[in-house]
Amino acid sequence: MSVPARAYLSIGEVLGRLRGEFPDVTISKIRFLESEGLIEPQRTPSGYRKFTATDLDRLRYVLLAQRDQYLPLKVIKDNLEAMDRGLTPGNGNTAPAPRLGVISTDSDISAASFAESSELRLSREELLKASGLKDEQLVEIESYGLITLVGRYYDGDALAVAKVVTELASFGIEARHLRSFKSASDREIGLIEQVITPLTRQKSIEAKARAEEVQRELASLSVKLHASLVRSGLNRLR
Repeated sequence: MSVPARAYLSIGEVLGRLRGEFPDVTISKIRFLESEGLIEPQRTPSGYRKFTATDLDRLRYVLLAQRDQYLPLKVIKDNLEAMDRGLTPGNGNTAPAPRLGVISTDSDISAASFAESSELRLSREELLKASGLKDEQLVEIESYGLITLVGRYYDGDALAVAKVVTELASFGIEARHLRSFKSASDREIGLIEQVITPLTRQKSIEAKARAEEVQRELASLSVKLHASLVRSGLNRLR
């Protein structure tokens, strides 16, 4: 019977994995980086450090950034924090930016896309810069409920909405004109909720999975129906 591999490494094992690429690294160096908050390994009840694969990757990133880019620890720490929020880190002179491929604003959205959840977390300043919105525009669309904070940050959905609002504004369409979109989406969400509620009330894993599947399918169909109705209406104007 084979013994499953441990899900963590000791500090000595981490040192052994890093030494080939970084000959100068020491246990003291690893402990120092931990004290500076760049890594946060778990601890056993007796106090020994437990490093995960993620901890090891973070250490490699820190050591590479120091060796090849000569970045100070503060910039490296900021970069790690940016990556934790789903951003592409800057180089010390540029601000972090949303990673490409995190969001989609395509009108033909498949059911599978509704299962995706972005881990992107943006500050207010980052959202404004990434979307091109002005602060007063953001205040206005927030007042209409088109964008909401998730905790202390804005997520990938907020960025997708903000980008569309920015593009619409270039045609003279203001945030106040978009309240009907929010009302329509709320009605669609309510209809989907009515359909899946009998499933969500069931306790089985199968019922929960079926509810999620139905929710995704209905969401995709509602977007397709909306696009088809708009296209049909515009065709009649010709």
